[in-house]
Amino acid sequence: MNTSFGITAITAVCVLTLTIGALGFRLSRTTSDFYVASRMVTPTWNASAIGGEYLSAASFLGVAGLVYSLGADQLWLPVGYTVGYLVLLLLVAAPLRRSGAYTIPDFAEARLESIAIRRLCSVLVLGIGWLYLLPQFKGAGLALNSVSGAPTWVGNLVVAVVVVINVVGGGMRSITLVQAVQYWIKVTAISIPAFVLLSWWLHHGQPIPQVASTQPGHDWSLPLSGFGGVEHPVYATYSTLLALCFGTMGLPHVLVRFYTNPDGAATRRTTSVVLALLGLFYLFPPLYGALGRVYLPHLPTGTSPDSVTLLLPIAVTPGALGQLMSALLAGGAFAALLSTASGLTICVAGVVDQDLVRGRLRRFTGNDARAINGFRISAVTAVAVPFALSLAARDIGLADTVGLAFAIASSTFCPLLVLGIWWRRLSTAGAASGLVVGGTLATAAVLLTIFRAVHGGWVGALLTQPAAWTLPTTFLVMAVVSLATPKRIPRGTARTMVRLHAPEALSAHLGEQPH
Repeated sequence: MNTSFGITAITAVCVLTLTIGALGFRLSRTTSDFYVASRMVTPTWNASAIGGEYLSAASFLGVAGLVYSLGADQLWLPVGYTVGYLVLLLLVAAPLRRSGAYTIPDFAEARLESIAIRRLCSVLVLGIGWLYLLPQFKGAGLALNSVSGAPTWVGNLVVAVVVVINVVGGGMRSITLVQAVQYWIKVTAISIPAFVLLSWWLHHGQPIPQVASTQPGHDWSLPLSGFGGVEHPVYATYSTLLALCFGTMGLPHVLVRFYTNPDGAATRRTTSVVLALLGLFYLFPPLYGALGRVYLPHLPTGTSPDSVTLLLPIAVTPGALGQLMSALLAGGAFAALLSTASGLTICVAGVVDQDLVRGRLRRFTGNDARAINGFRISAVTAVAVPFALSLAARDIGLADTVGLAFAIASSTFCPLLVLGIWWRRLSTAGAASGLVVGGTLATAAVLLTIFRAVHGGWVGALLTQPAAWTLPTTFLVMAVVSLATPKRIPRGTARTMVRLHAPEALSAHLGEQPH
Protein backbone atom coordinates (compact mmCIF):
# COMPACT_ATOMS: atom_id res chain seq x y z
CA MET A 1 0.00 0.00 0.00
CA ASN A 2 1.09 3.56 -0.65
CA THR A 3 2.21 4.61 2.81
CA SER A 4 1.29 8.26 2.33
CA PHE A 5 -2.30 7.40 1.37
CA GLY A 6 -2.85 5.23 4.42
CA ILE A 7 -1.23 7.62 6.90
CA THR A 8 -3.19 10.53 5.42
CA ALA A 9 -6.49 8.67 5.85
CA ILE A 10 -5.77 7.71 9.46
CA THR A 11 -4.51 11.20 10.29
CA ALA A 12 -7.65 12.75 8.78
CA VAL A 13 -9.86 10.53 10.94
CA CYS A 14 -7.90 11.41 14.08
CA VAL A 15 -7.95 15.15 13.33
CA LEU A 16 -11.69 15.07 12.58
CA THR A 17 -12.29 13.16 15.81
CA LEU A 18 -10.37 15.72 17.87
CA THR A 19 -12.07 18.64 16.09
CA ILE A 20 -15.58 17.34 16.78
CA GLY A 21 -14.54 16.48 20.32
CA ALA A 22 -13.40 20.08 20.82
CA LEU A 23 -16.92 21.23 19.94
CA GLY A 24 -18.30 18.91 22.60
CA PHE A 25 -15.78 20.31 25.07
CA ARG A 26 -17.28 23.78 24.58
CA LEU A 27 -20.74 22.40 25.40
CA SER A 28 -19.76 20.34 28.47
CA ARG A 29 -20.02 22.20 31.74
CA THR A 30 -21.72 19.99 34.33
CA THR A 31 -21.24 16.47 35.65
CA SER A 32 -24.45 15.42 33.91
CA ASP A 33 -22.93 16.61 30.61
CA PHE A 34 -19.92 14.38 31.19
CA TYR A 35 -21.87 11.28 32.23
CA VAL A 36 -25.10 11.30 30.17
CA ALA A 37 -24.99 14.43 27.95
CA SER A 38 -27.69 15.92 30.22
CA ARG A 39 -30.14 13.29 28.85
CA MET A 40 -30.92 15.49 25.86
CA VAL A 41 -29.75 13.32 22.91
CA THR A 42 -32.42 12.78 20.22
CA PRO A 43 -33.24 9.21 19.06
CA THR A 44 -31.75 9.55 15.56
CA TRP A 45 -28.56 11.18 16.78
CA ASN A 46 -28.22 8.70 19.62
CA ALA A 47 -28.81 5.75 17.28
CA SER A 48 -25.96 6.94 15.05
CA ALA A 49 -23.75 7.28 18.12
CA ILE A 50 -24.67 3.76 19.29
CA GLY A 51 -23.88 2.41 15.84
CA GLY A 52 -20.59 4.25 15.98
CA GLU A 53 -19.47 2.71 19.25
CA TYR A 54 -20.98 -0.76 18.75
CA LEU A 55 -19.35 -1.40 15.35
CA SER A 56 -15.88 -2.08 16.63
CA ALA A 57 -12.71 -3.59 15.21
CA ALA A 58 -14.34 -7.01 15.42
CA SER A 59 -17.12 -5.80 13.12
CA PHE A 60 -15.03 -3.82 10.66
CA LEU A 61 -12.13 -6.25 10.32
CA GLY A 62 -12.84 -9.39 12.35
CA VAL A 63 -16.08 -10.54 10.70
CA ALA A 64 -14.50 -10.48 7.24
CA GLY A 65 -11.48 -12.35 8.56
CA LEU A 66 -13.63 -15.09 10.05
CA VAL A 67 -15.76 -15.50 6.91
CA TYR A 68 -12.53 -15.67 4.90
CA SER A 69 -10.98 -18.29 7.19
CA LEU A 70 -13.89 -20.38 8.37
CA GLY A 71 -16.62 -19.90 5.81
CA ALA A 72 -20.32 -19.16 5.76
CA ASP A 73 -20.98 -20.38 9.31
CA GLN A 74 -19.48 -17.13 10.51
CA LEU A 75 -22.37 -15.19 8.97
CA TRP A 76 -24.17 -15.90 12.23
CA LEU A 77 -21.90 -13.34 13.90
CA PRO A 78 -23.41 -10.21 12.28
CA VAL A 79 -26.85 -11.76 12.71
CA GLY A 80 -26.21 -12.19 16.43
CA TYR A 81 -24.73 -8.71 16.82
CA THR A 82 -27.85 -7.18 15.29
CA VAL A 83 -30.48 -9.38 16.94
CA GLY A 84 -28.95 -8.50 20.30
CA TYR A 85 -30.45 -5.03 19.96
CA LEU A 86 -33.87 -6.50 19.22
CA VAL A 87 -33.69 -8.49 22.46
CA LEU A 88 -32.54 -5.38 24.29
CA LEU A 89 -35.46 -3.41 22.81
CA LEU A 90 -38.03 -5.97 23.85
CA LEU A 91 -36.79 -6.69 27.37
CA VAL A 92 -34.90 -3.84 28.99
CA ALA A 93 -34.48 -0.62 26.97
CA ALA A 94 -37.38 1.52 28.17
CA PRO A 95 -37.58 0.26 31.80
CA LEU A 96 -33.86 0.74 32.22
CA ARG A 97 -34.09 4.34 31.05
CA ARG A 98 -37.03 4.99 33.39
CA SER A 99 -34.98 3.71 36.31
CA GLY A 100 -33.09 7.00 36.33
CA ALA A 101 -29.76 5.22 36.73
CA TYR A 102 -26.51 6.48 35.23
CA THR A 103 -24.67 3.15 35.06
CA ILE A 104 -25.31 -0.57 35.58
CA PRO A 105 -24.02 -0.40 39.18
CA ASP A 106 -26.48 2.48 39.76
CA PHE A 107 -29.36 0.33 38.55
CA ALA A 108 -28.23 -2.65 40.63
CA GLU A 109 -28.03 -0.58 43.80
CA ALA A 110 -31.40 1.10 43.17
CA ARG A 111 -33.21 -2.15 42.39
CA LEU A 112 -31.63 -4.33 45.09
CA GLU A 113 -30.81 -1.66 47.69
CA SER A 114 -27.37 -3.14 48.27
CA ILE A 115 -23.95 -1.52 48.22
CA ALA A 116 -22.35 -4.99 47.98
CA ILE A 117 -24.25 -5.72 44.74
CA ARG A 118 -23.17 -2.35 43.40
CA ARG A 119 -19.51 -3.07 44.10
CA LEU A 120 -19.78 -6.51 42.52
CA CYS A 121 -21.29 -4.97 39.39
CA SER A 122 -18.52 -2.37 39.31
CA VAL A 123 -15.88 -5.09 39.25
CA LEU A 124 -17.68 -6.81 36.37
CA VAL A 125 -17.99 -3.54 34.43
CA LEU A 126 -14.25 -3.01 34.73
CA GLY A 127 -13.52 -6.57 33.58
CA ILE A 128 -15.86 -6.46 30.59
CA GLY A 129 -14.82 -2.94 29.63
CA TRP A 130 -11.11 -3.67 29.73
CA LEU A 131 -11.57 -6.98 27.90
CA TYR A 132 -13.52 -5.17 25.16
CA LEU A 133 -10.98 -2.34 24.96
CA LEU A 134 -8.12 -4.74 24.40
CA PRO A 135 -9.04 -5.68 20.78
CA GLN A 136 -9.62 -2.01 19.94
CA PHE A 137 -5.97 -1.29 20.67
CA LYS A 138 -4.86 -4.43 18.87
CA GLY A 139 -6.94 -3.47 15.83
CA ALA A 140 -5.37 -0.02 15.79
CA GLY A 141 -1.91 -1.53 15.71
CA LEU A 142 -2.97 -3.88 12.92
CA ALA A 143 -4.49 -1.09 10.81
CA LEU A 144 -1.51 1.25 11.15
CA ASN A 145 0.95 -1.58 10.55
CA SER A 146 -0.90 -2.57 7.37
CA VAL A 147 -0.74 0.92 5.87
CA SER A 148 2.66 2.10 7.05
CA GLY A 149 4.65 -0.82 8.44
CA ALA A 150 4.87 0.93 11.81
CA PRO A 151 5.18 -1.26 14.93
CA THR A 152 1.81 -2.29 16.30
CA TRP A 153 2.35 -0.44 19.57
CA VAL A 154 2.32 2.88 17.67
CA GLY A 155 -1.29 2.35 16.56
CA ASN A 156 -2.22 1.33 20.10
CA LEU A 157 -0.71 4.53 21.43
CA VAL A 158 -2.42 6.76 18.85
CA VAL A 159 -5.86 5.43 19.78
CA ALA A 160 -5.12 5.74 23.50
CA VAL A 161 -4.04 9.38 23.18
CA VAL A 162 -6.93 10.48 20.94
CA VAL A 163 -9.52 8.76 23.15
CA VAL A 164 -8.12 10.23 26.36
CA ILE A 165 -8.11 13.75 24.90
CA ASN A 166 -11.73 13.51 23.78
CA VAL A 167 -13.07 11.87 26.93
CA VAL A 168 -11.13 14.12 29.29
CA GLY A 169 -12.15 17.19 27.30
CA GLY A 170 -15.89 16.76 26.92
CA GLY A 171 -17.14 13.49 28.39
CA MET A 172 -20.36 11.96 27.05
CA ARG A 173 -21.53 15.09 25.23
CA SER A 174 -18.28 15.23 23.27
CA ILE A 175 -18.19 11.49 22.58
CA THR A 176 -21.81 11.48 21.37
CA LEU A 177 -20.95 13.96 18.63
CA VAL A 178 -17.83 12.01 17.69
CA GLN A 179 -19.50 8.60 17.57
CA ALA A 180 -22.48 9.75 15.52
CA VAL A 181 -20.20 11.18 12.83
CA GLN A 182 -17.91 8.15 12.94
CA TYR A 183 -20.76 5.75 12.21
CA TRP A 184 -21.30 7.42 8.85
CA ILE A 185 -17.56 7.53 8.22
CA LYS A 186 -17.45 3.76 8.76
CA VAL A 187 -20.41 3.07 6.49
CA THR A 188 -18.90 5.25 3.76
CA ALA A 189 -15.43 3.75 4.15
CA ILE A 190 -16.61 0.14 3.96
CA SER A 191 -19.36 0.53 1.34
CA ILE A 192 -17.61 2.48 -1.43
CA PRO A 193 -14.72 0.01 -1.85
CA ALA A 194 -17.21 -2.87 -1.54
CA PHE A 195 -19.25 -1.61 -4.49
CA VAL A 196 -16.10 -1.01 -6.54
CA LEU A 197 -14.70 -4.48 -5.78
CA LEU A 198 -18.03 -6.14 -6.47
CA SER A 199 -18.31 -4.35 -9.82
CA TRP A 200 -14.76 -5.40 -10.71
CA TRP A 201 -15.50 -9.02 -9.82
CA LEU A 202 -18.70 -9.08 -11.89
CA HIS A 203 -17.11 -7.31 -14.85
CA HIS A 204 -14.10 -9.63 -15.06
CA GLY A 205 -16.07 -12.86 -14.69
CA GLN A 206 -14.21 -14.19 -11.67
CA PRO A 207 -15.43 -17.48 -10.11
CA ILE A 208 -18.11 -17.48 -7.42
CA PRO A 209 -16.48 -17.46 -3.96
CA GLN A 210 -16.70 -20.78 -2.13
CA VAL A 211 -17.29 -20.07 1.54
CA ALA A 212 -18.90 -23.28 2.73
CA SER A 213 -15.88 -24.62 4.60
CA THR A 214 -12.52 -23.72 6.10
CA GLN A 215 -10.10 -21.89 3.85
CA PRO A 216 -7.65 -24.63 2.66
CA GLY A 217 -4.60 -22.40 2.83
CA HIS A 218 -5.27 -21.05 6.30
CA ASP A 219 -2.39 -21.11 8.77
CA TRP A 220 -3.91 -22.85 11.78
CA SER A 221 -1.24 -21.47 14.10
CA LEU A 222 -3.09 -18.15 13.88
CA PRO A 223 -5.76 -17.43 16.51
CA LEU A 224 -9.40 -17.63 15.48
CA SER A 225 -12.67 -17.87 17.35
CA GLY A 226 -14.00 -20.44 14.91
CA PHE A 227 -17.00 -21.49 16.98
CA GLY A 228 -14.86 -23.55 19.29
CA GLY A 229 -12.24 -24.35 16.64
CA VAL A 230 -13.79 -26.58 13.99
CA GLU A 231 -15.14 -29.17 16.44
CA HIS A 232 -18.78 -29.36 17.53
CA PRO A 233 -19.88 -26.48 15.27
CA VAL A 234 -23.60 -26.86 16.06
CA TYR A 235 -23.07 -26.35 19.79
CA ALA A 236 -20.59 -23.55 19.21
CA THR A 237 -22.91 -21.76 16.78
CA TYR A 238 -25.85 -21.73 19.19
CA SER A 239 -23.63 -20.79 22.11
CA THR A 240 -22.20 -17.88 20.16
CA LEU A 241 -25.69 -16.72 19.19
CA LEU A 242 -26.79 -16.85 22.82
CA ALA A 243 -23.76 -14.80 23.87
CA LEU A 244 -24.36 -12.17 21.20
CA CYS A 245 -28.16 -11.96 21.54
CA PHE A 246 -28.21 -11.76 25.33
CA GLY A 247 -24.75 -10.30 25.89
CA THR A 248 -25.58 -7.05 24.09
CA MET A 249 -27.89 -5.94 26.90
CA GLY A 250 -25.09 -6.60 29.37
CA LEU A 251 -22.42 -4.51 27.65
CA PRO A 252 -21.85 -1.49 29.91
CA HIS A 253 -20.88 0.90 27.11
CA VAL A 254 -24.06 0.01 25.19
CA LEU A 255 -26.40 0.52 28.13
CA VAL A 256 -24.91 3.83 29.20
CA ARG A 257 -25.94 5.34 25.86
CA PHE A 258 -29.61 4.70 26.61
CA TYR A 259 -29.36 6.85 29.72
CA THR A 260 -28.73 9.83 27.43
CA ASN A 261 -32.27 9.70 25.95
CA PRO A 262 -34.89 12.07 27.37
CA ASP A 263 -37.39 9.29 28.21
CA GLY A 264 -38.36 5.64 27.68
CA ALA A 265 -40.27 6.32 24.46
CA ALA A 266 -37.19 7.96 22.94
CA THR A 267 -35.16 4.95 24.05
CA ARG A 268 -37.44 2.57 22.13
CA ARG A 269 -37.25 4.74 19.01
CA THR A 270 -33.48 4.87 19.35
CA THR A 271 -33.22 1.09 19.46
CA SER A 272 -35.44 0.70 16.38
CA VAL A 273 -33.20 3.03 14.37
CA VAL A 274 -30.10 1.20 15.65
CA LEU A 275 -31.41 -2.06 14.19
CA ALA A 276 -31.68 -0.46 10.76
CA LEU A 277 -28.22 1.12 10.97
CA LEU A 278 -26.56 -2.13 12.06
CA GLY A 279 -28.33 -4.09 9.34
CA LEU A 280 -27.02 -1.64 6.75
CA PHE A 281 -23.42 -1.90 7.93
CA TYR A 282 -23.31 -5.70 8.24
CA LEU A 283 -24.15 -6.14 4.57
CA PHE A 284 -20.53 -5.37 3.71
CA PRO A 285 -17.94 -7.20 5.93
CA PRO A 286 -18.95 -10.71 4.70
CA LEU A 287 -18.45 -9.50 1.12
CA TYR A 288 -14.78 -8.78 1.83
CA GLY A 289 -14.31 -12.23 3.34
CA ALA A 290 -15.95 -13.93 0.34
CA LEU A 291 -14.02 -11.95 -2.29
CA GLY A 292 -10.83 -12.54 -0.32
CA ARG A 293 -11.14 -16.24 -1.12
CA VAL A 294 -11.04 -15.40 -4.83
CA TYR A 295 -8.29 -12.78 -4.89
CA LEU A 296 -6.27 -13.75 -1.78
CA PRO A 297 -6.36 -17.56 -1.67
CA HIS A 298 -3.21 -17.55 0.49
CA LEU A 299 -2.23 -14.79 2.89
CA PRO A 300 1.44 -13.94 3.45
CA THR A 301 3.03 -16.04 6.17
CA GLY A 302 2.24 -14.70 9.61
CA THR A 303 -0.48 -12.35 8.38
CA SER A 304 -3.68 -12.34 10.41
CA PRO A 305 -6.95 -13.08 8.57
CA ASP A 306 -8.25 -9.88 10.17
CA SER A 307 -6.13 -8.03 7.58
CA VAL A 308 -8.05 -9.36 4.58
CA THR A 309 -10.29 -6.29 4.38
CA LEU A 310 -7.26 -3.98 4.15
CA LEU A 311 -5.31 -6.18 1.73
CA LEU A 312 -8.13 -7.07 -0.67
CA PRO A 313 -8.33 -3.81 -2.73
CA ILE A 314 -4.64 -3.94 -3.60
CA ALA A 315 -4.91 -7.61 -4.55
CA VAL A 316 -7.81 -6.81 -6.91
CA THR A 317 -6.52 -3.55 -8.41
CA PRO A 318 -2.78 -3.17 -7.66
CA GLY A 319 -2.62 0.43 -8.95
CA ALA A 320 -3.58 3.75 -7.42
CA LEU A 321 -7.27 2.82 -7.19
CA GLY A 322 -6.54 -0.17 -4.95
CA GLN A 323 -4.23 1.90 -2.78
CA LEU A 324 -6.84 4.61 -2.36
CA MET A 325 -9.51 2.07 -1.42
CA SER A 326 -7.20 0.40 1.11
CA ALA A 327 -6.42 3.79 2.61
CA LEU A 328 -10.14 4.56 2.86
CA LEU A 329 -10.73 1.24 4.60
CA ALA A 330 -7.85 1.89 6.99
CA GLY A 331 -9.41 5.24 7.89
CA GLY A 332 -12.77 3.56 8.45
CA ALA A 333 -11.18 0.89 10.62
CA PHE A 334 -9.53 3.57 12.71
CA ALA A 335 -12.86 5.37 13.08
CA ALA A 336 -14.36 2.08 14.32
CA LEU A 337 -11.59 1.67 16.86
CA LEU A 338 -11.78 5.24 18.11
CA SER A 339 -15.55 5.33 18.52
CA THR A 340 -15.80 2.02 20.34
CA ALA A 341 -12.81 2.77 22.55
CA SER A 342 -14.33 6.15 23.42
CA GLY A 343 -17.63 4.62 24.53
CA LEU A 344 -15.89 1.98 26.60
CA THR A 345 -13.63 4.55 28.21
CA ILE A 346 -16.61 6.72 29.21
CA CYS A 347 -18.26 3.72 30.84
CA VAL A 348 -15.21 2.40 32.65
CA ALA A 349 -14.16 5.90 33.74
CA GLY A 350 -17.59 6.47 35.25
CA VAL A 351 -17.30 3.33 37.36
CA VAL A 352 -13.71 4.04 38.40
CA ASP A 353 -14.66 7.58 39.39
CA GLN A 354 -17.86 6.77 41.26
CA ASP A 355 -16.80 3.58 42.99
CA LEU A 356 -13.04 3.92 43.40
CA VAL A 357 -12.04 7.59 43.24
CA ARG A 358 -15.00 9.16 45.02
CA GLY A 359 -16.50 6.12 46.68
CA ARG A 360 -20.25 5.70 46.58
CA LEU A 361 -22.10 7.68 43.88
CA ARG A 362 -23.31 11.08 45.04
CA ARG A 363 -26.10 13.14 43.65
CA PHE A 364 -24.86 15.56 41.01
CA THR A 365 -25.63 18.61 43.06
CA GLY A 366 -22.24 19.23 44.56
CA ASN A 367 -19.01 20.66 43.27
CA ASP A 368 -19.13 19.98 39.51
CA ALA A 369 -15.55 21.11 38.92
CA ARG A 370 -14.18 18.67 41.51
CA ALA A 371 -16.35 15.83 40.20
CA ILE A 372 -15.28 16.46 36.61
CA ASN A 373 -11.61 16.44 37.59
CA GLY A 374 -12.13 13.07 39.27
CA PHE A 375 -13.78 11.79 36.12
CA ARG A 376 -10.84 12.96 34.01
CA ILE A 377 -8.32 11.17 36.23
CA SER A 378 -10.46 8.04 36.02
CA ALA A 379 -10.55 8.26 32.20
CA VAL A 380 -6.75 8.10 32.05
CA THR A 381 -6.78 5.02 34.29
CA ALA A 382 -9.52 3.42 32.18
CA VAL A 383 -7.31 3.63 29.08
CA ALA A 384 -3.94 2.89 30.68
CA VAL A 385 -4.78 -0.64 31.86
CA PRO A 386 -5.98 -2.13 28.52
CA PHE A 387 -3.25 -0.25 26.65
CA ALA A 388 -0.64 -1.98 28.79
CA LEU A 389 -2.36 -5.34 28.27
CA SER A 390 -2.42 -4.80 24.50
CA LEU A 391 1.37 -4.55 24.48
CA ALA A 392 1.65 -7.90 26.25
CA ALA A 393 -1.12 -9.82 24.45
CA ARG A 394 0.36 -10.15 20.98
CA ASP A 395 -1.42 -13.16 19.50
CA ILE A 396 -5.17 -12.77 20.08
CA GLY A 397 -7.71 -12.32 17.31
CA LEU A 398 -10.04 -9.32 17.27
CA ALA A 399 -13.28 -11.28 17.17
CA ASP A 400 -11.97 -13.75 19.76
CA THR A 401 -11.72 -11.26 22.59
CA VAL A 402 -14.94 -9.42 21.73
CA GLY A 403 -16.84 -12.71 21.70
CA LEU A 404 -15.46 -13.55 25.13
CA ALA A 405 -16.58 -10.16 26.47
CA PHE A 406 -20.08 -10.93 25.20
CA ALA A 407 -19.95 -14.29 26.97
CA ILE A 408 -19.17 -12.67 30.33
CA ALA A 409 -21.80 -9.96 29.83
CA SER A 410 -24.50 -12.49 28.93
CA SER A 411 -23.62 -14.65 31.94
CA THR A 412 -23.81 -11.83 34.49
CA PHE A 413 -25.64 -8.62 33.63
CA CYS A 414 -28.26 -10.16 31.33
CA PRO A 415 -29.86 -12.29 34.10
CA LEU A 416 -29.53 -9.41 36.56
CA LEU A 417 -31.32 -6.97 34.24
CA VAL A 418 -34.02 -9.34 33.01
CA LEU A 419 -34.93 -10.65 36.47
CA GLY A 420 -34.41 -7.27 38.11
CA ILE A 421 -36.82 -5.61 35.69
CA TRP A 422 -39.46 -8.35 35.31
CA TRP A 423 -39.41 -10.46 38.51
CA ARG A 424 -40.45 -8.98 41.83
CA ARG A 425 -39.11 -11.90 43.85
CA LEU A 426 -35.45 -11.37 42.97
CA SER A 427 -33.60 -11.12 46.28
CA THR A 428 -30.29 -9.55 47.13
CA ALA A 429 -28.82 -12.96 47.97
CA GLY A 430 -30.09 -14.41 44.68
CA ALA A 431 -28.63 -11.60 42.60
CA ALA A 432 -25.27 -11.76 44.37
CA SER A 433 -25.06 -15.55 44.08
CA GLY A 434 -25.87 -15.47 40.37
CA LEU A 435 -23.35 -12.74 39.63
CA VAL A 436 -20.60 -14.56 41.52
CA VAL A 437 -21.32 -17.95 39.97
CA GLY A 438 -21.88 -16.69 36.42
CA GLY A 439 -19.00 -14.25 36.55
CA THR A 440 -16.61 -16.86 37.95
CA LEU A 441 -17.54 -19.54 35.41
CA ALA A 442 -17.46 -17.23 32.40
CA THR A 443 -14.27 -15.47 33.49
CA ALA A 444 -12.50 -18.78 34.09
CA ALA A 445 -13.46 -19.95 30.60
CA VAL A 446 -12.25 -16.65 29.12
CA LEU A 447 -8.89 -16.78 30.90
CA LEU A 448 -8.29 -20.39 29.88
CA THR A 449 -9.07 -19.44 26.27
CA ILE A 450 -6.86 -16.34 26.24
CA PHE A 451 -3.90 -18.14 27.78
CA ARG A 452 -4.20 -21.04 25.34
CA ALA A 453 -5.04 -23.63 27.98
CA VAL A 454 -7.99 -24.81 25.85
CA HIS A 455 -7.60 -27.98 23.79
CA GLY A 456 -9.88 -29.80 21.38
CA GLY A 457 -12.95 -31.92 22.01
CA TRP A 458 -16.00 -31.03 24.01
CA VAL A 459 -13.97 -29.42 26.78
CA GLY A 460 -12.42 -27.02 24.29
CA ALA A 461 -15.78 -26.17 22.74
CA LEU A 462 -17.43 -25.59 26.12
CA LEU A 463 -14.66 -23.29 27.32
CA THR A 464 -14.18 -21.39 24.06
CA GLN A 465 -17.92 -20.70 23.74
CA PRO A 466 -19.27 -20.89 27.31
CA ALA A 467 -22.51 -18.89 27.07
CA ALA A 468 -24.74 -21.91 26.35
CA TRP A 469 -24.09 -23.28 29.84
CA THR A 470 -23.04 -20.25 31.89
CA LEU A 471 -26.09 -18.13 30.94
CA PRO A 472 -28.76 -20.63 32.06
CA THR A 473 -26.67 -21.49 35.12
CA THR A 474 -26.75 -17.86 36.25
CA PHE A 475 -30.51 -17.58 35.70
CA LEU A 476 -31.05 -20.81 37.64
CA VAL A 477 -28.84 -19.78 40.56
CA MET A 478 -30.50 -16.36 40.85
CA ALA A 479 -33.98 -17.88 40.77
CA VAL A 480 -33.34 -20.76 43.19
CA VAL A 481 -31.47 -18.67 45.75
CA SER A 482 -34.09 -15.89 45.54
CA LEU A 483 -36.92 -18.34 46.19
CA ALA A 484 -34.97 -19.73 49.14
CA THR A 485 -34.36 -16.27 50.64
CA PRO A 486 -37.68 -14.38 50.48
CA LYS A 487 -36.68 -12.24 53.46
CA ARG A 488 -33.83 -10.78 51.39
CA ILE A 489 -36.18 -9.20 48.83
CA PRO A 490 -35.59 -5.42 49.01
CA ARG A 491 -38.23 -3.52 50.96
CA GLY A 492 -38.69 -0.92 48.23
CA THR A 493 -39.21 -3.44 45.42
CA ALA A 494 -42.84 -2.44 44.76
CA ARG A 495 -41.99 1.23 44.35
CA THR A 496 -38.99 0.44 42.14
CA MET A 497 -41.10 -1.80 39.89
CA VAL A 498 -43.66 0.98 39.47
CA ARG A 499 -40.88 3.33 38.38
CA LEU A 500 -39.63 0.77 35.85
CA HIS A 501 -43.00 -0.06 34.27
CA ALA A 502 -45.38 2.83 34.86
CA PRO A 503 -46.18 5.41 32.13
CA GLU A 504 -43.59 8.14 31.69
CA ALA A 505 -45.65 10.83 33.42
CA LEU A 506 -46.09 8.74 36.55
CA SER A 507 -42.42 7.73 36.57
CA ALA A 508 -41.45 11.39 36.41
CA HIS A 509 -43.80 12.12 39.33
CA LEU A 510 -42.15 9.38 41.38
CA GLY A 511 -38.75 10.93 40.74
CA GLU A 512 -35.99 9.91 38.39
CA GLN A 513 -33.03 9.66 40.70
CA PRO A 514 -32.63 6.20 42.21
CA HIS A 515 -30.89 7.38 45.36
